[in-house]
Amino acid sequence: QVQLVESGGGLVQPGGSLRLSCAASGSSFSIMDMGWYRQAPGKERELVASITRAGNTNYADAVKGRCTISRDNAKNTVYLQMNNLNPDDTAVYCCNAKILMTAYNRWGQGTQVTVSP
Repeated sequence: QVQLVESGGGLVQPGGSLRLSCAASGSSFSIMDMGWYRQAPGKERELVASITRAGNTNYADAVKGRCTISRDNAKNTVYLQMNNLNPDDTAVYCCNAKILMTAYNRWGQGTQVTVSP
């Protein structure tokens, strides 16, 4: 059973940066499509960024130019580098893993990101 464990969240001032990490257990990480999602209070969960097993990336318009998703298959880890953060980025950020053409779909517990002066 693969587990996803996020880390790197916290409190940051507007304009600051954070690097989120999601470590996956198990041996199938290299074939997983990975994504970062976020959910702010009172709002629906939304995709922030995704990266396929081939390394193709996709970003939400709200974070384009400010965030970079990357993966290290040797470490079974996906990262989300977030720069120039603003209060609208405040949310719980969750890691997701999917395997194409299967029903495999796993979520991490999430890490809180708070952007406040």
